[in-house]
Amino acid sequence: MTNPAGSRWGCVGVLLWSVLAWAAVGAAQERPSTFLNQQRAIEDELRREFDAKRPLEQRFEVDWGGWYNFYLFLYDDGVNSSRTFRRNDLRLWARFGLEEGTHEGYVRARLSYLDFNTGDSFDGNDDDWDGPNLERGYYQFSLQKAMWAYGRRRVPYDLRFKIGRDFVEMGTGYAVSLPLDHVALTGEWHNFELMGLMGKTPSSLDDIDRTRPGSDGSKRNFFGFQARYNGLEKHRPFFYGVWQDDKQGESPPRLLQNFTYDSYYLGVGSTGELFKDVRYSTEWVYEGGRSYGDRKFREQDHINAWAWDLLLEYLPTLKTKPRFSFEYMFASGDPNRFGSPTDAIGGNTYGNDSSFVGFGYRDTGLSFAPRLSNIHVWRMGASFFPFESVRLLREMELGTDWFLYAKNRAPAAVSDPLADQANGYLGWEMDYFANWRVTSDVALTFRYGVFFPGSAFSDQTTRTFFLTGLTWSF
Repeated sequence: MTNPAGSRWGCVGVLLWSVLAWAAVGAAQERPSTFLNQQRAIEDELRREFDAKRPLEQRFEVDWGGWYNFYLFLYDDGVNSSRTFRRNDLRLWARFGLEEGTHEGYVRARLSYLDFNTGDSFDGNDDDWDGPNLERGYYQFSLQKAMWAYGRRRVPYDLRFKIGRDFVEMGTGYAVSLPLDHVALTGEWHNFELMGLMGKTPSSLDDIDRTRPGSDGSKRNFFGFQARYNGLEKHRPFFYGVWQDDKQGESPPRLLQNFTYDSYYLGVGSTGELFKDVRYSTEWVYEGGRSYGDRKFREQDHINAWAWDLLLEYLPTLKTKPRFSFEYMFASGDPNRFGSPTDAIGGNTYGNDSSFVGFGYRDTGLSFAPRLSNIHVWRMGASFFPFESVRLLREMELGTDWFLYAKNRAPAAVSDPLADQANGYLGWEMDYFANWRVTSDVALTFRYGVFFPGSAFSDQTTRTFFLTGLTWSF
């Protein structure tokens, strides 16, 4: 026999959940998490190429150059059936080395023009200039290289000092992977490496809490250390600890709501080779600290969250350079976060906050692109270079990635507020890509993804994502 009171409370709960979800949609109209993760995917690909440093062998060397990137995005985000976005980036860089690498310096600036079709932007601003911004700018000194340059002595230790703005990645980057204005000191002795840093986020970095009033960027201080052992032939284990202090205020202050999120991360993991042609990467993270939940302004909740990642890659030594990969990603959720897994508004309602909120990055798909919070993600991928015998197409890579998504806590929210049903199955996605280095200075990329929503979405419409881009280096 049906319990009328239980039915009434169930209806109230579903109604409250839906209101919170759609309130989060409204709050996310200023560049939602999915859009930010899609842009981060591009930034991460560019970073791996741009941040590659060449050895500085001469006593003095100066080098400079630049890149121009154009990207066209055509996609459905579940709110608008079609959005069109064009992104133009101009980057100029310069690097110097002195005394055979004893002193190194690097600076890179970026100027961007962002162009949405009329009515497609999230904040009503369809066309905007971003920058010029300092992307990287640092100085580094190496004691080991100084001993060789000035005294021709080879020593089994090194002490490196770095100051400036550069990309920081702890472990494999699952919890912490972002640019920081920082000071870092790294010591190496035989097979041990120990690094300590303190820094702060650039103001141009987006804040993780999208509901904070008047937030014009991220203002957080970071303190951390990392130990790594390099003495094993096929494995490089690591351990790190990072503390972040939230200094971002809100304007105007919101009545009966505080937004401060102070957290720390303890991570352990390893990278290396399991056996011939099979590589691996794994990281386990515990998150602690204090946060403010939904409609809380006096007492903070204790953070008690965790996450982990496992990546396996098979690279057989065959023609066409095939690559096969499997990855599992997990980030814990909180059963009492009905409106958002990361924000204060719609956040934790009571008890410990067990929703993992990190500052790292992983590829979680082109179209759905969820944040790593309250989620399981399974990814399988493959790629190869099919035209090695054709000179013009020799550097063309074709590949695909397939994703399966599920919640950790079925009643709770994920980063996409359109997942408005208290169901654990989020859906699946298939992505395809082509990367073609036409010449040494020109590269093209094409990406296409389709997300098929699961039972967690009341709207079962598939979402498509198409991206094409050009990179010209000079």
